[in-house]
Amino acid sequence: MWQHGCRVLVRLHGGLSRRPSPSWPPPPSPCRPPDRGGGVKAKAARWRRARRKLSCSRAFAGERTMASHTYDKASAAMCAFLFLVVLALARANEKQPELDVKQLYVPEVCEVKSKVGDQLTMHYVGTLQDGTKFDSSIDRDQPFSFQLGVGQVIKGWDQGLTDMCVGEKRKLVIPPELGYGEKGAGNVIPGGATLHFEVELINISDSPPSTNVFKEIDADSDNQLSREEVSSMVSVYLRKQMLDAEQSGASNSDEVKKMLADHDKLVEEIFQHEDTDKNGFISYEEFSGPKHDEL
Repeated sequence: MWQHGCRVLVRLHGGLSRRPSPSWPPPPSPCRPPDRGGGVKAKAARWRRARRKLSCSRAFAGERTMASHTYDKASAAMCAFLFLVVLALARANEKQPELDVKQLYVPEVCEVKSKVGDQLTMHYVGTLQDGTKFDSSIDRDQPFSFQLGVGQVIKGWDQGLTDMCVGEKRKLVIPPELGYGEKGAGNVIPGGATLHFEVELINISDSPPSTNVFKEIDADSDNQLSREEVSSMVSVYLRKQMLDAEQSGASNSDEVKKMLADHDKLVEEIFQHEDTDKNGFISYEEFSGPKHDEL
């Protein structure tokens, strides 16, 4: 009956094709076939429809499960990537310790500038953040000599005294990371202290052969330093400092005497800093002072 109606409709519209438009009526969904009605055939159609519906539901559920797994994997990968990005940004934004170097005086003539490996002779005055003076070579009237860039002094000095002219004066503001850190230095410099130095370069010379301090302290040559060996070295060093201070009339002789009286405590502080594995000895690898014989 409906076929006859379609033929009549085509005749009425003349130019229309006898074939139905491909877009209308819409093709039946494989999951929902049209219900054509009628007895046994209708029951068979309903049975087939229910079967297809179940099949489609399972297929849809499978696709959804696969999509969920895919989403979970992509989400996990994205989270991991974002974590790495955030971690990298956090590290990049970490505040690095900054050394503040100001030139107070620069001579007009500067033929030679300091470089790593040079032997420098300096005058200096060291103060804490609140202005408390903790050391001064000027008060002792005894310049300080060291080799630049080999770890004989704190990092702030090794980094802040390069490219310096003889006669030049500088002010260094050294954060604790480039100074004595969170442990400080004895009773003179507290932990976490920012150090202020006013320095003057007196002389630049070729570096003399470095003394192997480790070998000098290691009296029994067992390649490790005991408390007795370190105590002996500290005692000899402090006595020499006290003698030099008394001969020069320096004002810090009382301070050296106090350090000599408390030299056991100083030895303990040395072991706290140097004996990293806490076995009661300072090994060659742990020792941070000069320990290489140089030609």
